[in-house]
Amino acid sequence: MRDRLIGELGELAHSRFLVYLMGPYKTFDVDALLDAAENDDRETLSSIPETVNFGTLVGSDIDLDRQEAVLDLLLYARDRLRTDPGVNAFLAIDIDIPLEEMDAATQSIEFALASNAVVYIVPRIGDNLGVGIETGSVLEAIFRQRDERTPTTAHQERVLFIHESGVRSAMIAAVQDRWDARVYSYDDRDDLVHQLRLFVRDLARREQRGDLPQLD
Repeated sequence: MRDRLIGELGELAHSRFLVYLMGPYKTFDVDALLDAAENDDRETLSSIPETVNFGTLVGSDIDLDRQEAVLDLLLYARDRLRTDPGVNAFLAIDIDIPLEEMDAATQSIEFALASNAVVYIVPRIGDNLGVGIETGSVLEAIFRQRDERTPTTAHQERVLFIHESGVRSAMIAAVQDRWDARVYSYDDRDDLVHQLRLFVRDLARREQRGDLPQLD
């Protein structure tokens, strides 16, 4: 999976350092939705979330749909990391693996296990944290891998859960208690990118010193 990801993401200064970014957003097949509208497929159309004003996202100066605002934040973080320090940061939507080949949940788990760093970015979006199921499934897979293979894999040390200041959730407490992942908070976009860079550089240094095993 690592070679497949690197092949799709392209060459950068540190191409083999993979950073999988996740967050509470959804993507939609536009062509499928257009077909559904044309055929009056009410079940498919009902899956589209309602548009809401979303002015609470730090760094957003206009009202955006909730999903678009979160996706914009993740894309911003991805692009900044790809520029400096030049690591291969990516979102699931950057990788073209047909669902017929591998379902979305399995893809997320495989992406996480193949990556040098796994980051959950959680902006303030009201009462619905929105990443609980995906967060739990991926972290639980890493947790099981640690138990079933060997404690020296220490893949859970590669996971960062970073939330906007003010977010409160039982999931955040569970991340620390059950999965022993790092949990940080951020104040704005610049602070988010700064902390992500520090996290990535810390992992890279630990790999170089042998404190974390090389994934290649």
